[in-house]
Amino acid sequence: MVLHMMPEAERNSSTLQPGQAAPGFDLPDADMNMVSLESFRNRRTVVLYFYPKDDTPGCTLEAIDFSELEDGFGALKTVVLGISMDDCLSHGAFRDKHGLSVQLLADVDGEVCRLYGVLYDKEVDGKKKTCIVRSTFIIDRKGQLKHALYGVNPRGHAAEVLGLLKSIGKCK
Repeated sequence: MVLHMMPEAERNSSTLQPGQAAPGFDLPDADMNMVSLESFRNRRTVVLYFYPKDDTPGCTLEAIDFSELEDGFGALKTVVLGISMDDCLSHGAFRDKHGLSVQLLADVDGEVCRLYGVLYDKEVDGKKKTCIVRSTFIIDRKGQLKHALYGVNPRGHAAEVLGLLKSIGKCK
């Protein structure tokens, strides 16, 4: 995996803020093709959503909702990318089982999750476990964060994000 590091000052903050440059990355998708955030620059707005685990109830609901709204996002020249720490094979099975159209990216080692400040530690049965807080980032065509949403509820979230994109478009 190729990782584009952000400046040291930004890397030390735990959460990202609108107006900051989005941390770049190259990650494999469910078909093991590399996807680079940089490849969308000057071409597409990116909705980047982080979710805890493939094929769990909330994550399935969220991925299906984003997939069902694909035409709406496409009309706004926006691509939707989902990231979790599951591997490519898990993503492929999840996508195929539910007929998902969103691209799912594998951040198995959690490096990109760390850059976006979406990891937290939780104790389960006396053992420390690293988890993802469900979060979404809207990245404009210049690579700047327009919205950084942490701790989102999966129910209705895709429609909320689409609404945010439409309001951004009206402000241009």
